Amino acid sequence: MKGLRYNHLAQIAVFGTALIMSGCSLTGGGADASDEKSALKILYYDERSFYDQYGTLYSALHPNVELTVVSNQNYTNEPVKDPDAELQKFIDKENPDVLILGNDQLTKFAKDGKLLELDALIAEKDYHQETLIPGLIDYMKQLGDGKVYGLSPSFYSQAIFYNKDLFAKYGIPLPQDKMSWEQLLQLAKRFPTDGAKDKRVYGLNLGYNTDAYQLGSTIGASQNLAMFNAASGQVTVNTPSWKKVFQTAVDALKSGSLYVEDPNGNSGSSTYEDYMLRDPFLAGRLAMKFESTYMLEQIKEAQSRLKDKVVQNWDLVTVPVDPQNPDGSTNMNFGQIFAINAKSANADAAKEFIRYITGEEFARVTSKVNSGGFSVRTTYLKDDANHNMQAFYMLKPVQSNLYKDYDKLPPNFYMTFTNLIQQEMKSAADGKKSVDAALDKAQAEGQLAMTQELAKAKNQPDAGASPSAGGDASADGDASAAGTAATNASK
Repeated sequence: MKGLRYNHLAQIAVFGTALIMSGCSLTGGGADASDEKSALKILYYDERSFYDQYGTLYSALHPNVELTVVSNQNYTNEPVKDPDAELQKFIDKENPDVLILGNDQLTKFAKDGKLLELDALIAEKDYHQETLIPGLIDYMKQLGDGKVYGLSPSFYSQAIFYNKDLFAKYGIPLPQDKMSWEQLLQLAKRFPTDGAKDKRVYGLNLGYNTDAYQLGSTIGASQNLAMFNAASGQVTVNTPSWKKVFQTAVDALKSGSLYVEDPNGNSGSSTYEDYMLRDPFLAGRLAMKFESTYMLEQIKEAQSRLKDKVVQNWDLVTVPVDPQNPDGSTNMNFGQIFAINAKSANADAAKEFIRYITGEEFARVTSKVNSGGFSVRTTYLKDDANHNMQAFYMLKPVQSNLYKDYDKLPPNFYMTFTNLIQQEMKSAADGKKSVDAALDKAQAEGQLAMTQELAKAKNQPDAGASPSAGGDASADGDASAAGTAATNASK
């Protein structure tokens, strides 16, 4: 389906233009002027995407560095019990210098002494640590037990877009940074709820959070809640905190203030302009929208094509926060973390590569190429209209407990439990039962499913197609662990 997001070829074309326009830098400044040749082997998703994002530009600036890419998708074609162990075998075999890792992988590999520290690199004066987004270094230190073992050139985040004209029209105070979920939802309820669905004004759109389970999960994640404890084998959804969260979600959905997209609303032939106007925020009928950075390009394109037919006077505030941790957000993450193999024979060249792709010059050259993420350098996080772009990076990234130790759950449990609680929360939203009754059933049947799946995994430790360590957990759990889990979930 045609959409407003950049397609892959367009990104490559723009990137190529950015490379040409930066030609003045190719013979000075960041260019590798030495005659000494070196080689770098990079572990990445695939060769083409690496060169699209990094390799083409880096090779032009550093012609004496020979790049080789090995794909981290090729180390196994079969389901495995311990994917990290298989990845380590692949790394030992290929011996890449630079690795791309996820959060958990970075923590494990650093703990096992498999990575080089990068603290000295970021401490160098010309690295300009002061222009990095707040929280990046602290987050990486958290993953590395106090030391920096990885760095990311970009981050992904969300914010609340709001229509200033609608707030003025209805005499409603503008949203603020660091609101709680309750404050945001109450603000949305102040807008009128009458009129035809395709003509009326709505207070808030929450993207994919279109049902009670999804919305409740998102609110709970921001408050550091967890639905299960994989280590103790306990389901922890029937707590006062989760009851409050899901009651908030159900009340919001029943209020009529939330815009939920009709899945059949985009059928039929129409112009691209008509397609854009189906978005109530672009059409000026939505007060607030919870969305990622790509919404910036949607607005820009709509204004270019449709002029004054679309929203004009808009701005941004941060996503809702946990009042107990008002400076953190679980809606911010780093999609690509680069680290250096401790066994690398080209450590200096590897450090220079990471220094460049996370540095000011790379951010400058690629600042016009929006692939859904932003550079970690705040110098280039601004727009011509002086919108509150800090809303995307003001909050420090926080790891959510919602899916913690997901890979350690027994096979089939997560899908079974998710289907169960989705149905129960739908019944609550439809008025067929109370939130308390829905969570009572989700807790009881979810715990039964956990116990049964743990027993199966224990009896068949090699069974299951998903990477699971569930067979190592006890079906009974221990009382203190279960108590801890319940306490964490109902903080």
